[in-house]
Amino acid sequence: MRIEVLYFEGCPNSAEACQRTEVALAALGWGKVAVHMREMRTAEDTKGTPFAGSPTISVDGRDIFPGANPASDLSCRIYQTPNGVAGLPTVDQLKEALINTGL
Repeated sequence: MRIEVLYFEGCPNSAEACQRTEVALAALGWGKVAVHMREMRTAEDTKGTPFAGSPTISVDGRDIFPGANPASDLSCRIYQTPNGVAGLPTVDQLKEALINTGL
């Protein structure tokens, strides 16, 4: 299993997305699973990935928040959270999404 945070340099939410994903994994008892940061530098880098804006969180090459349109431009992603639109999902949303992946 490979968990990745797909991001572009300068994304204000990428580091926090990685941290929240690690917290969610630990809360689920999967704290030994590594979270990998994968930088998207060009539109070419996004080809063949689930990148839908930065940060995109994937498990084994699948976006854990499906439904977003794939993006070839290096843009920010927004997530619908219980508190409105935000630049990254909550820890609880991450836990639910990770459970739904069937880890």
